[in-house]
Amino acid sequence: MANDLIEAYAADALGRGLAKKTITVYTGNIRKFLEFAEKRKKAITKINKLDLRDYVVKMREEHGFTESTLRYNLAAISSLYDFLLFEGKVRFNPTIEVRKRYLSAYKNDGEKHTHKIISIPDAAKMIQNSFDIRDKAMLMVFFKTGIRRGELLSLDIDDVDLKDGSILLKPTKKRTNRRVYFDSECARYLSRWIEIRKERAETSCKALFVSSPTQRVSEFMCYTIITKAASRARLHDKNSDRMEDHFSPHACRHWFTTHLLDSGMRRDYVQELRGDRRGSAIDIYTHIDPKLLKESYLAHIPNLGV
Repeated sequence: MANDLIEAYAADALGRGLAKKTITVYTGNIRKFLEFAEKRKKAITKINKLDLRDYVVKMREEHGFTESTLRYNLAAISSLYDFLLFEGKVRFNPTIEVRKRYLSAYKNDGEKHTHKIISIPDAAKMIQNSFDIRDKAMLMVFFKTGIRRGELLSLDIDDVDLKDGSILLKPTKKRTNRRVYFDSECARYLSRWIEIRKERAETSCKALFVSSPTQRVSEFMCYTIITKAASRARLHDKNSDRMEDHFSPHACRHWFTTHLLDSGMRRDYVQELRGDRRGSAIDIYTHIDPKLLKESYLAHIPNLGV
């Protein structure tokens, strides 16, 4: 029964356009919740807000779930109930009140995260504390372009134009523009890595960042590379429950945004480089000259001096 429900949910989520990675994470969290309901001998359609409150308490006290982990768990469960609501299996989504009452992060729209803010010297220290030229190049690309982890890991070597100082990203639903830029400092590290890469990757492998002659760097490996560099620079505490004590690949995107804005770059230029969706109808008619965008980028992106 549980497997049938999860399969039906996953098929619906795929039909709605959710990313396969998101579906995998959500179904894993849903499976945990179904096990909880089964132990209570309660059908999923009979679960109420008090059951969900007990689930939150149990996950916190017995399994050590942090606020962030619980937020993702309840987001998945809420998605399941939205599916059941659409299918006419339930009359309401019981997670709404629980998320508002028991998750402090959800009280203020639930989407606001406190990412660790590091200085320009701190970013330089992370690169200096990385031992492999591949890892240094990955960090440099993260800091200098602000791209997402998935965007970086999907890069092929042909996507990088060293002469133009630009990278063409793969098309995704989240990104509105595909061209990002990098400066001469980043180009130096990329050039060195691309030379070393010739000895590490087979000619048939197109991936820019490889973990073996035929394999791309995985998401987990990427996360480990970044957090280890941050730990060596004393910028990441894996034992802390506070998000601001952690440094993840996404924190590089936050660094990129923060320092470009602090340097005085136009907000719409920063949004364009980040690939953010336009915020209002009038934005559709606002066209940004790529040449001016690149010139502004080169004038404002911080130099790390490494």
